[in-house]
Amino acid sequence: MVLKDVFFDFDKYNIKDEYKEVLIHDAEEIMSRDDIHIMIEGHCDERGTNEYNLALGEKRAKAARDFLTAYGVDPSKLSIISYGEEKPFAMGHDEEAWAKNRRAHLVEK
Repeated sequence: MVLKDVFFDFDKYNIKDEYKEVLIHDAEEIMSRDDIHIMIEGHCDERGTNEYNLALGEKRAKAARDFLTAYGVDPSKLSIISYGEEKPFAMGHDEEAWAKNRRAHLVEK
């Protein structure tokens, strides 16, 4: 199963139109398996306080979860967690790295 990440603009947690198809793909993958549980991880770039980024990461994970459940995914298959800025995908201190770190990452558990 290949699940894809959703990326966010700075200081935002809304699902952009370009990522709706990504989440539809993820939803179809999840719904095709009865025995699956997905953890949706919310991530942020390094800017902002730890507390702020944990809250923003949670909002990002919830936004992805809400989209998936609205599409038809059983909510019992989904959990969320926020890592804030603690688990960056890309190392670096510039917009290119920050853009890769502002994401909702779906992981099969």
